[in-house]
Amino acid sequence: MTRLTGVVVELLPRGLYRVRLDEGGHVVAHVADRIDRNFVRLIAGDRVAVEIAAADAARGRIVGRET
Repeated sequence: MTRLTGVVVELLPRGLYRVRLDEGGHVVAHVADRIDRNFVRLIAGDRVAVEIAAADAARGRIVGRET
């Protein structure tokens, strides 16, 4: 898994987010369970850390919110 940072640019249906990566490009990501348990709310403009699997580079998992 590759861990990258980016900015949430759009909230999508079914708990998905479109994230613009700092390295360029966009991914569609969902929130990891460990963050969702703490009721973290994300809005457009939040900086986040995203893990991207090697199998599908267009999908990811948000693992943290950067300050």
